Amino acid sequence: MEQTATMVCIGCRKHPSEIEEYIEAAREAEYPIEEYVRSEEGTYNRANGHFACTDCYVAMGAPSAPQGWKAP
Repeated sequence: MEQTATMVCIGCRKHPSEIEEYIEAAREAEYPIEEYVRSEEGTYNRANGHFACTDCYVAMGAPSAPQGWKAP
């Protein structure tokens, strides 16, 4: 289930609370960090908690899909 899935970047293997871009954005939005990623990160996969932070997404070649790319 989404709420219990461990959130982790599939590239660097970091959790949202370890990635400065999410820490800052969540602070500015006044959201908890994990809630920010769930609602704002386009690569977030609700089924398993995986996502790609910006640096890793770019390093992967910025994958895309017709319905929006989600991290496997």
